[in-house]
Amino acid sequence: MDPLDAFWHLVNFALPALGVAAVGAAGAKLLWRRELAGTSWLRLAGWASAAGLLALLLGLWFFGRDGKMATYGALVLAAATALWWVGFMRRG
Repeated sequence: MDPLDAFWHLVNFALPALGVAAVGAAGAKLLWRRELAGTSWLRLAGWASAAGLLALLLGLWFFGRDGKMATYGALVLAAATALWWVGFMRRG
């Protein structure tokens, strides 16, 4: 595998977490406008993508391979928990 293939492999590994975080943060900002007015979209998306990437890495470690549905379920749960925590529990 050459460096360009390795780069695209890593990008494609991270894209589900980044996509779920972007859509989740946008949806949260849209549904809870008043409650999340003081929290930026970038902060929500950043924390959700970090939690999602951690879930993907743990799934890769636990199952020994990428692409398991349980890992994607953990990704959604981790991103939603991060959005809830940053948006509603952490003030400041």
